[in-house]
Amino acid sequence: MIIEQLVGNKRDIPVQELEKLHEEKVVLPSSALVKRIQRVTTDHGRELGIRLAPGPDLCDGDILLRNEKEIITISVLPTDVLVIAPTSIFEMGQVAHALGNRHLQAQFFDAGSDYAAEVMVVQYDHTVEDFLKHHGTHYQRQERVMPVPFRHAEHTH
Repeated sequence: MIIEQLVGNKRDIPVQELEKLHEEKVVLPSSALVKRIQRVTTDHGRELGIRLAPGPDLCDGDILLRNEKEIITISVLPTDVLVIAPTSIFEMGQVAHALGNRHLQAQFFDAGSDYAAEVMVVQYDHTVEDFLKHHGTHYQRQERVMPVPFRHAEHTH
């Protein structure tokens, strides 16, 4: 079976309706969310092809197939990240400059997010962790399902 468009996201389905459906999941690492064409297998062993038109990346909970009895959804594996919480604009500038020089992708969240603080999140890197420790910047290493996949940063000098 080839999936050419998403049906929606399971967050948008009322819980009582979702409970009536048999759910199969396609478990993917964050890096696979950006791929438009791929072959996947559900947690029940069903093989699917995904061939999506250009558009938004796949997200946790996206629905690949839905009928009256079943639903097949995307389930994203957590990513090893550093959640960085600088305490001043000066400290934030130092961190942003250092990480920018490394061409790392970063995601930013405000106090209204699941982090309940203004933070910058990057994929785990031991040299970044060493930098943060050396500069006394508050951070935590966590496993998180990111709302947007990290992409490789292309650059030239």
